Amino acid sequence: MTSIDFLSILPILITLLLAMAIPAVFLTLSYYLGPKNNHPTKLSPYECGIPTKKTVGDARHRFHVKFYLVAMFFLIFDVEVLFLLPWAVWFQNDLQYGIISMFIFIGILFFGWYYLLKRGGLEWE
Repeated sequence: MTSIDFLSILPILITLLLAMAIPAVFLTLSYYLGPKNNHPTKLSPYECGIPTKKTVGDARHRFHVKFYLVAMFFLIFDVEVLFLLPWAVWFQNDLQYGIISMFIFIGILFFGWYYLLKRGGLEWE
């Protein structure tokens, strides 16, 4: 069994200390140095430019389906783009096959984006 040397965990401790201290310092500074305008309009809830009739107690407001469609399109295309970096790392030794498969993947991605635009998926009526 090995003993933990303090010098070996010192960088982790410094990182954790800085990760907790920097946000705490900035939050404290913004609280004391920031403007304090407690106007009723500023404190009212704001949701996509549409003022709500009820602000407390009802979580069943109807939203237009375009909100959900845009969110799903964003997730789909965002997740597909996230596959590009692991692919680039995986195929760095076999460059020709990696580039060909990457262009096929990006072509399918652009075809889906083009189809979405032609169908009017991103148009607000």
